Amino acid sequence: MQTLVLGIGNTLLGDEGVGVHAIHYLQHKHSDFPDTIFIDGGTLSFTLATDIEQADNLIVIDAAQLHADPGTVKTFVNEDMDHFLGKGNKRSVHEVGLLDLMHISRLTGHFPRQRVLIGIQPEKLDWGETPTEAVSAAIPRACKHAIEQIRSWQA
Repeated sequence: MQTLVLGIGNTLLGDEGVGVHAIHYLQHKHSDFPDTIFIDGGTLSFTLATDIEQADNLIVIDAAQLHADPGTVKTFVNEDMDHFLGKGNKRSVHEVGLLDLMHISRLTGHFPRQRVLIGIQPEKLDWGETPTEAVSAAIPRACKHAIEQIRSWQA
């Protein structure tokens, strides 16, 4: 069973890049999981559709409008993830949206069996290469959720 952990975001827009920063944290601290691939998805593109299609399990880490305090981390599992994305909760500055990539994998019949979205509430979406203090502090918590999920799938 292959697990794909995908961090997405634009690192030039402050907190919007939190998913990419989280992936770099995971690559540095936890790159030793078998059958697990960590990808910096940046601002997404259709080329990621193949990676998603090949994954049995998918974890996405991204900034998300949670209507909560900055730095809040919330996990959406399987149908809850689908529902959250389907309600248009993610205003995207990306070439394509995560929902588009999920639709592609569904249409090709290669939809990840298990999927999780780990959303982090941004504080500031403006020019800047680093997340705000609240969002930076949330990165280890979000990564802990990802690691716990990977371990549960590998158990």
